[in-house]
Amino acid sequence: QVQLVESGGGLVQAGGSLRLSCAASGNPFSINVMGWYRQAPGKERELVATITRVVSSTNYADSVKGRFTISRDNAKNTVDLQMNSLKPEDTAVYYCNAVYQTTFGARTTWGQGTQVTVSS
Repeated sequence: QVQLVESGGGLVQAGGSLRLSCAASGNPFSINVMGWYRQAPGKERELVATITRVVSSTNYADSVKGRFTISRDNAKNTVDLQMNSLKPEDTAVYYCNAVYQTTFGARTTWGQGTQVTVSS
């Protein structure tokens, strides 16, 4: 199994920056993809960005392209999300996600979530 623990987040003014970090433990070498999702009040959880383990191929939501950067450190088993030029509409709980392989097939796991609040 894989466990995820997030850190970072907090309150920032519009135009500011924040960095989120997610550390994987358990069996991190089984992870294929890691990513960040977010959920604003009254809205569904949505993809923010993902990154693959082997070639670090990235994928971003259109709303964050050019402002957010996802990166990973396979030696430390961490994935970071650098968020620049933050907007009030980026306010949400941000969740780290990992898709990993088991003998029973692919599984997905989530972190506990971290609040990001952007004031106008």
